Amino acid sequence: MATIVPFKAVRPTRDKVSLVTSRSYDEYSPAELASQLDYNPFSFLHVLNPAYINQQKASATTRFKQVHTKYEEFKSEEVLKQEDKPVFFLYEIQSKNQIFTGIIAGTSIEDYKNNVIKKHEDTLEYRVEYFKDYLHLTGFNTEPVLITYPENTELQEWIAQRKQRRPLYLFSSLNRDKHTLWRIKDANEILWLQQQFKNIKSLYIADGHHRSASAEMLYDQDKAAGNINLDYFMSFLICETNLKIYEYNRIIRDLNGLTKKQLLTALSADFTVENKHLELWKPEQKFSFGMYLDGEFYALALKDAEFNSISDSLDAQILYDKVLKPLLGIDDLRNDERIDYIPGSKSITAIKETVDSGEYEIGFMLYPASINEIKQLADNSLIMPPKSTYIEPKFRSGLVIYEL
Repeated sequence: MATIVPFKAVRPTRDKVSLVTSRSYDEYSPAELASQLDYNPFSFLHVLNPAYINQQKASATTRFKQVHTKYEEFKSEEVLKQEDKPVFFLYEIQSKNQIFTGIIAGTSIEDYKNNVIKKHEDTLEYRVEYFKDYLHLTGFNTEPVLITYPENTELQEWIAQRKQRRPLYLFSSLNRDKHTLWRIKDANEILWLQQQFKNIKSLYIADGHHRSASAEMLYDQDKAAGNINLDYFMSFLICETNLKIYEYNRIIRDLNGLTKKQLLTALSADFTVENKHLELWKPEQKFSFGMYLDGEFYALALKDAEFNSISDSLDAQILYDKVLKPLLGIDDLRNDERIDYIPGSKSITAIKETVDSGEYEIGFMLYPASINEIKQLADNSLIMPPKSTYIEPKFRSGLVIYEL
């Protein structure tokens, strides 16, 4: 039984929403970031990075306090406003190829602790601690955890009908995505939605494992203060059939002392290796892998498909067990500087161009994991290897803010 709650959200005024909201801070190149901060005084990037020129000179604590100050400034200038009472939101992102629709709500820390909200990725303690301190000192969060729920016909029909009403926001972003936000403030609708989720046995984190872990850590640290907002964290709840799951492809700087011939010979022990020459080839089924080396593409098909566990059968784990660790000497997928990652949302030519530049010597393309694999892992308290999935949709910063 899952618990969701409405909350008194802070959000941009209607006339400024397209100016305020931004992509995730990490997605901007230095030039893009500078342009936004120089020419758009309403961008939420000013809140996230209020002193970007001198940022490296300040401690984390100082920066977080500056974020809080700038946030309060945006509120005092009425760039941002707070709802009079707790509400839910229905949010749609329409891109060129896909439409994502979900519910913005508070989800329960107790559900997270009790494994009603299930995880499939491990977290790094220092990152969890860092974001916990960020939440504590800034007093808000604008990055919801992406959570998926099983297909529910009644709920999907309600969403379709609710989308026919006049939205609170309707705007386009610079990447030409269309964003629509509806406010759910009717008491009967709120209770109906809560009952729908009470009938759901389990929710699954799709993206945001560190954010949810930080919310739990903050709750454990500050719960004695009696702040009820700490009992929940903001989530974007979306039907599992509406997610888009991409792979994370791997690029490696060198062959660990092997020659091309030695590597191909070693690979043939576990894979059928087919030279695709100049064909831009990527795998179309599980247990197959693409490889780009020395200006040519190769198809690798796994010979032996018997495994001891669900986690061992993941393509990302197979590549690590059969290739990356034993042949290329990469033990730590998170911290080894010889490996990097390119999300499958980017064209295969991005891998080719990166390797052709000479900075990397070889690239591997994977087949994306399925939602069933993710759920099976979570149900069995197992985890994926780092950088196994890149999942859309991605939420816009500054659109809806949860105060702590």
